[in-house]
Amino acid sequence: MFSLLYGLWEYVFRKEELRVLILGLDKAGKTTLLEKLKELCTGEPGLDPQSIVPTVGLNVGRLEAHHALLLFWDLGGAAGLRSIWDKYYADSHALIYVVDSTRPARFEEARGALFKALGSRELFGVPLLVLANKQDLQDAQPPEAMQQMLGLDDLKQTFRVQDVSALTGDGLRAGLQWLVDQIRKSDRAVLLRQRN
Repeated sequence: MFSLLYGLWEYVFRKEELRVLILGLDKAGKTTLLEKLKELCTGEPGLDPQSIVPTVGLNVGRLEAHHALLLFWDLGGAAGLRSIWDKYYADSHALIYVVDSTRPARFEEARGALFKALGSRELFGVPLLVLANKQDLQDAQPPEAMQQMLGLDDLKQTFRVQDVSALTGDGLRAGLQWLVDQIRKSDRAVLLRQRN
């Protein structure tokens, strides 16, 4: 009897873990962003941005936000490391793509890496949150310009471009709320639930 009641309780109150892939070029601010998300959601200070080094491989973050358990995979963005990105596509509920909005010279490279990833069948239907990072700096491009420069208007999937600062946390809560809402609405979540 106890196991039946416990099973029912767990079914009703258990939260599904949503896996979110964080991609972008090197030095876009992915790890700083992950550390700021941890700080915003847990109240505990993240790593000092000055001590963060470029990611070689993978950083993992697990937190609870917007009534969801979120598992973040922050992958290195250097050209030589992008070959491992596709190993994480199949199990991801959503994609966060971080772009340094102060470096227009790298927008074409950022666009190419993003569209290569989105060209994978494994990411079909995944909600996409593009974070126009470093909005705290004076020469940052606004989200509308980023959307145009990255060529996102022709995408067939659900996406949003959000202006953020990984240092201050501005814009992160709004972007994360949108992403969690889109994951819950997407067919992708249903597909992954059936597969597991």
